[in-house]
Amino acid sequence: MNKLRIAIIGTGGISNSHVRAYKQMEDIEIVAGADIVPGKAREALDRWELPNAEAFEDTQAMLDKIKPDAVSVCTYNTAHAVCAIAAMRAGAHVLLEKPMTVTLEDAQELRRVEKETGKILTIGFQPRYDERMQKIKEVVQSGKLGQIYYVQTGGGRRRGIPGSTFIEERYAGVGALADIGCYSLDMVLNAMGYPKPLTVSAVSYDHFGKNPKYTPPEDAKRFSVDDFCGAFIRLEGGITLDFRMSWAMHMDTTGSTIFLGTDAGLKVEPANPESLWGGAWDGSCGNVTLFHDEFGAPTHTPIPLPAPKGDKKDCFYHKCRSFVDAVQQGLPAPIPTSQIIYNQAIIDGIIRSCKCGHEVEVNIEEI
Repeated sequence: MNKLRIAIIGTGGISNSHVRAYKQMEDIEIVAGADIVPGKAREALDRWELPNAEAFEDTQAMLDKIKPDAVSVCTYNTAHAVCAIAAMRAGAHVLLEKPMTVTLEDAQELRRVEKETGKILTIGFQPRYDERMQKIKEVVQSGKLGQIYYVQTGGGRRRGIPGSTFIEERYAGVGALADIGCYSLDMVLNAMGYPKPLTVSAVSYDHFGKNPKYTPPEDAKRFSVDDFCGAFIRLEGGITLDFRMSWAMHMDTTGSTIFLGTDAGLKVEPANPESLWGGAWDGSCGNVTLFHDEFGAPTHTPIPLPAPKGDKKDCFYHKCRSFVDAVQQGLPAPIPTSQIIYNQAIIDGIIRSCKCGHEVEVNIEEI
């Protein structure tokens, strides 16, 4: 059996989940790893017990020598576009970690190169593979809600500021907005079929990240992104999206996700807001309830949800497996850029609105 040859670009924290998933697949061979930090790729490959995989400090050198069939791009956010573009132009298919990029401009360039090269480019939103998340989309797509006119999503963490490259603008671009906010955006936009964003009005704060009372002093000094973000977004179809996301706050959650429709409403509770790191939509969800009228009276119905499977083949495995299947079978990208470009356009709009202090229009180039 000819195995698919995969390389890892960026061998930091999230790459461990990619490798863990790939190592469960008999038709995969991890052939290389690249990281700009000297020695980091080799250390990671050895830790993953991949002695035959080659280590590189330069992504282009790795692509030129190894010529992998596919890559997982697991770098910090601001390097996503350049690494994914280099990989596609070198002939490799790409599984790109979320967020797609930081700016809409970079996201559109990714789409141009994707079209130019004909390579698969899929974006890494593993909650799409959670059965509870899939149930939300099923209900929304069923038409039971009627015309959806208002959606609220957020959740957030009471305390959950990461360290490393996540908290510096030169690496991350933005903070909680892109790290976990993109998940909540994908949850509701995917459920609705990804309506196009039209305008964005947003605010962001960094009260906790820069305060050594809540953040280690060495991290507080270099903190240069948001730890809280909120936005009011107008979408096509007369839909209003009320978004908020937090890495740290004096609250357990910014609220459940709700869909308001002309015939019914849907309430989605966070999976575990009692946890300081819970409440974000980066995995599964909690209770889901349909609010509707029956026999002329308001009532509500709990939506039956699948129980967690608890096996090793989790959502992250299925994210990587769907990418591998697409490459091997010539299938479309499992989570296509044609959808995620709207997610990225909202993030870009939030960044621009926060900088200028007023509402901005969203203009997405047709590619």
